[in-house]
Amino acid sequence: MDWSRNLNDAIDALGPRLCEVRREIHMNPEPSGEEVRTTRYLEGLLADKGLAIRQGPGGRGLIVDSPAPAGTPRVALRADIDALRLHDSKTVEYHSRVPGVMHACGHDAHTACALGALLGLDALRHSGGAPWPLAFRVIFQPAEETAEGALEMVAAGALEDVYAIFALHADPSRDLGRIGVREGPLTANCDEFAVTIRGRGGHAARPHESVDPIAAAAHLISSIYAFLPRAIDSQDPVVVTIGKINGGYSSNVIPEEVHLEGTMRTLDAAVRQRTEERLRQLARGVAEASATTIQIEFGERLGGVYNHPAATAVVREAVAAALGPEALQSIPRPSMGAEDFAGYLDHVPGAMFRLGVRSELVGGNALHSPSFDIDERALTIGARTLAHAAVFAADPERQGLRHDEDLVPVQPQADARR
Repeated sequence: MDWSRNLNDAIDALGPRLCEVRREIHMNPEPSGEEVRTTRYLEGLLADKGLAIRQGPGGRGLIVDSPAPAGTPRVALRADIDALRLHDSKTVEYHSRVPGVMHACGHDAHTACALGALLGLDALRHSGGAPWPLAFRVIFQPAEETAEGALEMVAAGALEDVYAIFALHADPSRDLGRIGVREGPLTANCDEFAVTIRGRGGHAARPHESVDPIAAAAHLISSIYAFLPRAIDSQDPVVVTIGKINGGYSSNVIPEEVHLEGTMRTLDAAVRQRTEERLRQLARGVAEASATTIQIEFGERLGGVYNHPAATAVVREAVAAALGPEALQSIPRPSMGAEDFAGYLDHVPGAMFRLGVRSELVGGNALHSPSFDIDERALTIGARTLAHAAVFAADPERQGLRHDEDLVPVQPQADARR
Protein backbone atom coordinates (compact mmCIF):
# COMPACT_ATOMS: atom_id res chain seq x y z
CA MET A 1 0.00 0.00 0.00
CA ASP A 2 1.79 3.11 -1.22
CA TRP A 3 -0.48 5.40 0.76
CA SER A 4 0.44 3.62 4.00
CA ARG A 5 4.16 3.91 3.32
CA ASN A 6 3.76 7.58 2.41
CA LEU A 7 1.75 8.23 5.56
CA ASN A 8 4.42 6.56 7.71
CA ASP A 9 7.17 8.54 5.99
CA ALA A 10 5.33 11.83 6.54
CA ILE A 11 4.83 11.09 10.25
CA ASP A 12 8.38 9.83 10.76
CA ALA A 13 9.68 13.09 9.28
CA LEU A 14 7.73 14.90 11.99
CA GLY A 15 9.49 12.97 14.77
CA PRO A 16 11.83 15.76 15.97
CA ARG A 17 8.99 18.29 15.86
CA LEU A 18 6.66 16.03 17.85
CA CYS A 19 9.37 15.61 20.45
CA GLU A 20 9.69 19.40 20.71
CA VAL A 21 5.94 19.78 21.11
CA ARG A 22 5.75 17.10 23.77
CA ARG A 23 8.59 18.72 25.74
CA GLU A 24 7.11 22.21 25.45
CA ILE A 25 3.83 20.93 26.89
CA HIS A 26 5.67 18.87 29.51
CA MET A 27 7.61 21.92 30.69
CA ASN A 28 4.48 24.07 30.86
CA PRO A 29 1.75 21.84 32.27
CA GLU A 30 -1.69 23.10 33.16
CA PRO A 31 -4.05 21.24 35.50
CA SER A 32 -7.62 20.35 34.65
CA GLY A 33 -9.74 23.41 34.09
CA GLU A 34 -6.81 25.73 33.36
CA GLU A 35 -5.57 24.57 29.93
CA VAL A 36 -5.73 27.97 28.22
CA ARG A 37 -2.02 28.32 27.40
CA THR A 38 -1.79 24.78 26.03
CA THR A 39 -4.84 25.42 23.86
CA ARG A 40 -3.34 28.63 22.44
CA TYR A 41 -0.02 26.91 21.83
CA LEU A 42 -1.64 24.11 19.82
CA GLU A 43 -3.83 26.58 17.95
CA GLY A 44 -0.71 28.50 16.95
CA LEU A 45 0.90 25.33 15.59
CA LEU A 46 -2.10 24.72 13.33
CA ALA A 47 -3.01 28.27 12.37
CA ASP A 48 -1.55 28.16 8.85
CA LYS A 49 -2.67 24.64 7.88
CA GLY A 50 -6.01 25.54 6.30
CA LEU A 51 -7.92 23.57 8.92
CA ALA A 52 -11.17 24.57 10.61
CA ILE A 53 -10.38 25.20 14.29
CA ARG A 54 -12.81 25.80 17.12
CA GLN A 55 -11.93 26.40 20.75
CA GLY A 56 -13.68 24.45 23.48
CA PRO A 57 -15.65 26.05 26.33
CA GLY A 58 -13.75 28.78 28.14
CA GLY A 59 -10.94 28.78 25.58
CA ARG A 60 -9.82 25.31 26.71
CA GLY A 61 -9.38 22.56 24.16
CA LEU A 62 -9.65 22.48 20.38
CA ILE A 63 -11.84 20.82 17.77
CA VAL A 64 -9.88 20.64 14.52
CA ASP A 65 -11.48 19.58 11.23
CA SER A 66 -10.06 18.74 7.84
CA PRO A 67 -11.75 20.57 4.94
CA ALA A 68 -14.99 18.87 3.90
CA PRO A 69 -18.53 19.89 2.94
CA ALA A 70 -20.85 20.61 5.85
CA GLY A 71 -22.45 17.48 7.23
CA THR A 72 -19.76 15.14 5.89
CA PRO A 73 -19.36 12.09 8.18
CA ARG A 74 -16.05 12.21 10.01
CA VAL A 75 -13.66 9.96 11.90
CA ALA A 76 -12.46 11.55 15.14
CA LEU A 77 -9.20 11.18 17.03
CA ARG A 78 -9.04 12.34 20.64
CA ALA A 79 -6.17 13.45 22.88
CA ASP A 80 -6.27 14.91 26.39
CA ILE A 81 -4.18 17.97 27.29
CA ASP A 82 -4.46 18.45 31.07
CA ALA A 83 -1.83 17.70 33.72
CA LEU A 84 -1.90 16.53 37.33
CA ARG A 85 -1.23 18.43 40.53
CA LEU A 86 1.95 16.56 41.29
CA HIS A 87 5.58 17.61 41.71
CA ASP A 88 7.92 16.56 38.89
CA SER A 89 10.92 14.78 40.42
CA LYS A 90 12.75 13.96 37.17
CA THR A 91 16.23 15.38 36.57
CA VAL A 92 15.86 16.08 32.85
CA GLU A 93 16.14 19.31 30.87
CA TYR A 94 12.44 19.23 30.04
CA HIS A 95 11.12 18.76 33.60
CA SER A 96 8.07 20.76 34.63
CA ARG A 97 8.65 24.46 35.25
CA VAL A 98 5.39 24.76 37.16
CA PRO A 99 5.77 23.83 40.84
CA GLY A 100 3.36 21.14 41.91
CA VAL A 101 2.03 20.41 38.40
CA MET A 102 3.30 17.83 35.91
CA HIS A 103 2.28 15.57 33.05
CA ALA A 104 2.43 12.31 34.97
CA CYS A 105 -0.18 10.46 32.91
CA GLY A 106 1.21 10.93 29.42
CA HIS A 107 -1.27 13.52 28.18
CA ASP A 108 1.56 15.54 26.67
CA ALA A 109 2.52 12.46 24.66
CA HIS A 110 -1.11 11.80 23.69
CA THR A 111 -1.31 15.36 22.38
CA ALA A 112 1.88 15.04 20.37
CA CYS A 113 0.71 11.72 18.89
CA ALA A 114 -2.65 13.18 17.85
CA LEU A 115 -0.89 16.21 16.36
CA GLY A 116 1.40 13.92 14.37
CA ALA A 117 -1.57 11.91 13.12
CA LEU A 118 -3.40 15.09 12.14
CA LEU A 119 -0.44 16.50 10.21
CA GLY A 120 0.26 13.14 8.57
CA LEU A 121 -3.35 12.77 7.46
CA ASP A 122 -3.37 16.33 6.17
CA ALA A 123 -0.23 15.66 4.14
CA LEU A 124 -1.82 12.52 2.71
CA ARG A 125 -4.92 14.50 1.79
CA HIS A 126 -2.87 17.22 0.10
CA SER A 127 -0.87 14.66 -1.87
CA GLY A 128 -4.00 13.13 -3.35
CA GLY A 129 -2.71 9.71 -2.39
CA ALA A 130 -5.43 8.67 0.04
CA PRO A 131 -7.14 5.39 -0.93
CA TRP A 132 -10.60 6.98 -0.45
CA PRO A 133 -12.00 10.34 0.67
CA LEU A 134 -10.89 11.37 4.16
CA ALA A 135 -12.80 13.61 6.53
CA PHE A 136 -11.31 13.67 10.00
CA ARG A 137 -11.54 15.59 13.25
CA VAL A 138 -8.97 15.81 16.04
CA ILE A 139 -10.24 16.67 19.52
CA PHE A 140 -7.70 18.13 21.95
CA GLN A 141 -9.67 17.73 25.15
CA PRO A 142 -9.22 19.44 28.53
CA ALA A 143 -10.08 18.12 31.99
CA GLU A 144 -9.75 14.37 31.52
CA GLU A 145 -8.38 13.91 35.03
CA THR A 146 -11.53 15.40 36.55
CA ALA A 147 -13.80 13.43 34.18
CA GLU A 148 -15.41 16.64 32.96
CA GLY A 149 -13.69 17.36 29.66
CA ALA A 150 -15.31 14.74 27.42
CA LEU A 151 -18.81 15.85 28.40
CA GLU A 152 -17.84 19.50 27.88
CA MET A 153 -16.50 18.82 24.42
CA VAL A 154 -19.51 16.68 23.42
CA ALA A 155 -21.81 19.51 24.49
CA ALA A 156 -19.66 21.90 22.42
CA GLY A 157 -20.23 19.83 19.27
CA ALA A 158 -17.17 17.58 19.21
CA LEU A 159 -19.21 14.59 18.01
CA GLU A 160 -21.35 16.39 15.47
CA ASP A 161 -21.20 14.37 12.20
CA VAL A 162 -18.76 11.89 13.80
CA TYR A 163 -19.40 8.18 13.24
CA ALA A 164 -16.31 6.69 14.94
CA ILE A 165 -13.65 7.84 17.40
CA PHE A 166 -10.22 6.53 18.41
CA ALA A 167 -7.70 7.34 21.14
CA LEU A 168 -4.56 6.00 22.75
CA HIS A 169 -3.11 5.93 26.24
CA ALA A 170 0.55 5.70 27.21
CA ASP A 171 1.39 2.41 28.92
CA PRO A 172 4.61 2.41 30.98
CA SER A 173 4.29 -1.34 31.58
CA ARG A 174 4.44 -2.06 27.83
CA ASP A 175 7.60 -2.04 25.73
CA LEU A 176 8.30 0.54 23.07
CA GLY A 177 6.95 -0.58 19.70
CA ARG A 178 4.14 -2.65 21.15
CA ILE A 179 0.45 -1.76 21.02
CA GLY A 180 -2.04 -3.28 23.45
CA VAL A 181 -5.55 -3.91 22.10
CA ARG A 182 -8.67 -5.32 23.74
CA GLU A 183 -12.21 -5.71 22.42
CA GLY A 184 -15.02 -4.98 24.87
CA PRO A 185 -14.44 -3.57 28.38
CA LEU A 186 -11.09 -1.77 28.68
CA THR A 187 -11.59 0.33 31.82
CA ALA A 188 -13.95 0.27 34.78
CA ASN A 189 -16.97 2.29 35.74
CA CYS A 190 -15.83 4.79 38.35
CA ASP A 191 -18.31 6.30 40.81
CA GLU A 192 -17.16 8.93 43.29
CA PHE A 193 -18.92 9.07 46.64
CA ALA A 194 -18.79 11.18 49.80
CA VAL A 195 -19.74 10.08 53.30
CA THR A 196 -20.77 12.41 56.11
CA ILE A 197 -20.79 10.91 59.61
CA ARG A 198 -22.47 13.04 62.28
CA GLY A 199 -22.18 12.43 65.99
CA ARG A 200 -22.06 14.57 69.12
CA GLY A 201 -18.84 16.29 70.05
CA GLY A 202 -17.27 16.35 73.47
CA HIS A 203 -14.17 16.00 75.62
CA ALA A 204 -11.66 13.31 74.70
CA ALA A 205 -11.47 12.26 78.35
CA ARG A 206 -15.22 11.55 78.51
CA PRO A 207 -16.20 9.73 75.30
CA HIS A 208 -19.28 8.28 77.02
CA GLU A 209 -20.79 11.77 76.96
CA SER A 210 -20.31 11.99 73.19
CA VAL A 211 -21.21 10.11 70.02
CA ASP A 212 -17.84 9.66 68.37
CA PRO A 213 -17.92 10.00 64.55
CA ILE A 214 -14.22 9.14 64.28
CA ALA A 215 -14.81 5.74 65.83
CA ALA A 216 -17.76 5.23 63.49
CA ALA A 217 -15.62 6.25 60.51
CA ALA A 218 -12.91 3.76 61.45
CA HIS A 219 -15.49 1.00 61.82
CA LEU A 220 -17.16 1.89 58.51
CA ILE A 221 -13.88 1.84 56.59
CA SER A 222 -12.95 -1.51 58.14
CA SER A 223 -16.40 -2.89 57.32
CA ILE A 224 -16.18 -1.74 53.69
CA TYR A 225 -12.80 -3.37 53.20
CA ALA A 226 -13.69 -6.56 55.10
CA PHE A 227 -17.30 -7.27 54.21
CA LEU A 228 -18.05 -5.65 50.87
CA PRO A 229 -15.87 -8.12 48.91
CA ARG A 230 -17.67 -10.97 50.68
CA ALA A 231 -21.01 -9.76 49.30
CA ILE A 232 -19.93 -9.71 45.64
CA ASP A 233 -19.12 -12.71 43.45
CA SER A 234 -15.36 -13.14 43.60
CA GLN A 235 -15.29 -13.46 39.80
CA ASP A 236 -16.66 -9.91 39.41
CA PRO A 237 -13.93 -7.32 39.92
CA VAL A 238 -14.84 -4.60 42.43
CA VAL A 239 -12.53 -2.01 43.98
CA VAL A 240 -13.80 0.40 46.64
CA THR A 241 -11.21 2.77 48.06
CA ILE A 242 -11.48 5.53 50.64
CA GLY A 243 -8.98 8.15 49.55
CA LYS A 244 -9.77 11.05 51.87
CA ILE A 245 -10.63 11.47 55.55
CA ASN A 246 -11.35 14.81 57.16
CA GLY A 247 -12.46 15.24 60.74
CA GLY A 248 -11.46 16.75 64.05
CA TYR A 249 -9.89 19.98 65.23
CA SER A 250 -7.75 19.06 68.22
CA SER A 251 -6.26 15.99 69.84
CA ASN A 252 -8.42 16.39 72.95
CA VAL A 253 -11.76 17.08 71.25
CA ILE A 254 -14.23 14.58 69.84
CA PRO A 255 -15.64 16.30 66.74
CA GLU A 256 -19.20 16.61 65.55
CA GLU A 257 -18.55 15.34 62.02
CA VAL A 258 -16.19 13.30 59.90
CA HIS A 259 -16.13 13.35 56.10
CA LEU A 260 -14.88 10.55 53.86
CA GLU A 261 -14.42 10.48 50.10
CA GLY A 262 -13.78 7.48 47.90
CA THR A 263 -14.33 5.73 44.59
CA MET A 264 -16.22 2.59 43.62
CA ARG A 265 -14.97 0.77 40.53
CA THR A 266 -16.81 -2.02 38.74
CA LEU A 267 -17.04 -3.57 35.28
CA ASP A 268 -20.66 -4.72 35.18
CA ALA A 269 -23.87 -2.68 35.55
CA ALA A 270 -25.55 -5.20 37.87
CA VAL A 271 -22.43 -5.47 40.02
CA ARG A 272 -22.27 -1.68 40.11
CA GLN A 273 -25.79 -1.49 41.52
CA ARG A 274 -25.23 -4.35 43.98
CA THR A 275 -22.02 -2.78 45.28
CA GLU A 276 -23.70 0.55 45.87
CA GLU A 277 -26.57 -1.14 47.71
CA ARG A 278 -24.13 -3.08 49.91
CA LEU A 279 -22.16 0.08 50.66
CA ARG A 280 -25.33 1.82 51.84
CA GLN A 281 -26.31 -1.24 53.87
CA LEU A 282 -22.97 -1.23 55.69
CA ALA A 283 -23.38 2.47 56.42
CA ARG A 284 -26.82 1.87 57.93
CA GLY A 285 -25.46 -0.90 60.11
CA VAL A 286 -22.56 1.14 61.42
CA ALA A 287 -24.83 4.13 62.03
CA GLU A 288 -27.18 2.03 64.14
CA ALA A 289 -24.37 0.41 66.08
CA SER A 290 -22.58 3.71 66.78
CA ALA A 291 -25.65 5.94 67.27
CA THR A 292 -24.37 8.27 64.56
CA THR A 293 -26.08 9.36 61.38
CA ILE A 294 -24.30 8.44 58.15
CA GLN A 295 -25.15 9.95 54.79
CA ILE A 296 -23.70 8.70 51.49
CA GLU A 297 -23.91 10.82 48.36
CA PHE A 298 -22.70 9.69 44.96
CA GLY A 299 -21.20 12.40 42.79
CA GLU A 300 -19.38 12.07 39.47
CA ARG A 301 -20.29 8.83 37.73
CA LEU A 302 -18.06 7.77 34.86
CA GLY A 303 -18.82 4.76 32.72
CA GLY A 304 -16.17 2.36 31.54
CA VAL A 305 -14.46 2.44 28.15
CA TYR A 306 -16.04 -0.21 25.94
CA ASN A 307 -14.16 -0.90 22.73
CA HIS A 308 -16.65 -1.57 19.96
CA PRO A 309 -15.85 -4.78 18.02
CA ALA A 310 -15.76 -3.10 14.60
CA ALA A 311 -13.64 -0.22 15.91
CA THR A 312 -11.27 -2.66 17.61
CA ALA A 313 -10.88 -4.49 14.30
CA VAL A 314 -9.91 -1.16 12.74
CA VAL A 315 -7.20 -0.68 15.37
CA ARG A 316 -5.79 -4.15 14.78
CA GLU A 317 -5.66 -3.49 11.04
CA ALA A 318 -4.04 -0.11 11.68
CA VAL A 319 -1.32 -1.62 13.89
CA ALA A 320 -0.50 -4.28 11.31
CA ALA A 321 -0.24 -1.74 8.50
CA ALA A 322 1.56 1.00 10.41
CA LEU A 323 3.99 -1.10 12.45
CA GLY A 324 3.73 -4.73 11.43
CA PRO A 325 1.65 -7.55 12.98
CA GLU A 326 4.39 -8.32 15.53
CA ALA A 327 3.62 -5.02 17.27
CA LEU A 328 0.12 -6.14 18.23
CA GLN A 329 -0.46 -7.46 21.76
CA SER A 330 -3.73 -8.59 23.32
CA ILE A 331 -4.78 -7.12 26.66
CA PRO A 332 -6.15 -10.10 28.62
CA ARG A 333 -8.07 -8.21 31.32
CA PRO A 334 -9.64 -4.77 31.63
CA SER A 335 -8.12 -2.14 33.90
CA MET A 336 -9.90 -1.00 37.05
CA GLY A 337 -8.74 2.52 36.26
CA ALA A 338 -11.07 5.10 34.74
CA GLU A 339 -10.86 7.14 31.53
CA ASP A 340 -13.34 9.77 30.41
CA PHE A 341 -12.98 8.71 26.78
CA ALA A 342 -16.03 6.70 27.79
CA GLY A 343 -18.01 9.94 27.53
CA TYR A 344 -17.66 9.82 23.75
CA LEU A 345 -18.40 6.11 23.49
CA ASP A 346 -21.82 6.66 25.00
CA HIS A 347 -22.74 8.21 21.64
CA VAL A 348 -20.51 6.80 18.89
CA PRO A 349 -18.52 3.58 18.46
CA GLY A 350 -14.81 3.73 19.00
CA ALA A 351 -11.77 2.17 20.60
CA MET A 352 -8.79 3.09 22.74
CA PHE A 353 -5.48 1.27 22.59
CA ARG A 354 -2.41 1.14 24.84
CA LEU A 355 0.84 2.61 23.53
CA GLY A 356 4.06 1.05 24.82
CA VAL A 357 6.43 3.75 26.09
CA ARG A 358 8.95 1.73 28.12
CA SER A 359 12.49 0.97 26.95
CA GLU A 360 15.94 0.33 28.33
CA LEU A 361 16.59 4.07 28.06
CA VAL A 362 13.62 5.52 29.87
CA GLY A 363 10.19 4.66 31.20
CA GLY A 364 8.87 1.99 33.49
CA ASN A 365 7.70 4.35 36.24
CA ALA A 366 3.98 4.09 36.86
CA LEU A 367 1.34 6.50 35.69
CA HIS A 368 0.73 9.31 38.21
CA SER A 369 4.27 8.84 39.53
CA PRO A 370 6.42 11.98 40.08
CA SER A 371 9.14 10.32 38.02
CA PHE A 372 6.92 9.23 35.11
CA ASP A 373 8.52 9.60 31.67
CA ILE A 374 8.41 7.99 28.24
CA ASP A 375 10.72 6.96 25.47
CA GLU A 376 9.86 9.67 22.95
CA ARG A 377 10.31 7.33 20.01
CA ALA A 378 6.78 6.22 20.95
CA LEU A 379 5.39 9.51 19.61
CA THR A 380 5.67 8.61 15.93
CA ILE A 381 4.51 5.06 16.70
CA GLY A 382 1.34 6.38 18.32
CA ALA A 383 0.81 8.92 15.54
CA ARG A 384 1.20 6.27 12.84
CA THR A 385 -1.35 4.01 14.51
CA LEU A 386 -3.93 6.77 15.06
CA ALA A 387 -3.56 8.00 11.49
CA HIS A 388 -3.96 4.52 10.01
CA ALA A 389 -7.02 3.93 12.18
CA ALA A 390 -8.59 7.09 10.76
CA VAL A 391 -7.91 5.95 7.20
CA PHE A 392 -9.19 2.40 7.66
CA ALA A 393 -12.31 3.61 9.48
CA ALA A 394 -13.08 5.88 6.51
CA ASP A 395 -13.17 2.93 4.10
CA PRO A 396 -16.64 3.22 2.49
CA GLU A 397 -16.82 -0.57 2.22
CA ARG A 398 -16.23 -1.17 5.93
CA GLN A 399 -19.23 -2.59 7.78
CA GLY A 400 -20.08 -2.05 11.44
CA LEU A 401 -19.20 1.63 11.82
CA ARG A 402 -20.63 4.03 9.27
CA HIS A 403 -23.25 1.60 7.98
CA ASP A 404 -24.57 0.30 11.32
CA GLU A 405 -28.06 1.70 11.81
CA ASP A 406 -27.83 1.18 15.56
CA LEU A 407 -24.85 3.52 15.79
CA VAL A 408 -26.20 6.80 14.48
CA PRO A 409 -24.36 9.62 16.30
CA VAL A 410 -26.33 11.50 18.94
CA GLN A 411 -26.38 15.21 18.18
CA PRO A 412 -24.59 17.35 20.79
CA GLN A 413 -27.62 19.57 21.43
CA ALA A 414 -29.43 16.55 22.86
CA ASP A 415 -26.36 15.58 24.91
CA ALA A 416 -26.18 19.00 26.52
CA ARG A 417 -29.72 18.71 27.87
CA ARG A 418 -29.26 15.34 29.52
